Amino acid sequence: MIKMKRITETYDMKVFTDSGDYFGDIEEGIVTTNKIFGWRVKATRNSFLSSVLGSAKGVIVPHQLVKSMGDIMIISKAAIPSYNPEEE
Repeated sequence: MIKMKRITETYDMKVFTDSGDYFGDIEEGIVTTNKIFGWRVKATRNSFLSSVLGSAKGVIVPHQLVKSMGDIMIISKAAIPSYNPEEE
């Protein structure tokens, strides 16, 4: 059964990766003409995202990487930005 949510119900929803890491909180949904394009996830204190990004405020996760959404959002581990200190 498909359960629909209003986009306003997703604000500040907790986001976790499929491996169980706390990723951040949803800040905004990005909508194109008639469908959801992606989700702006903000880096919050103690989140995996804040430890990877450093001073950046968040990332945009494409909707294709969302695996499940209910009380929390579960996204694919592929959404985790890669960090390579040798690139700097």
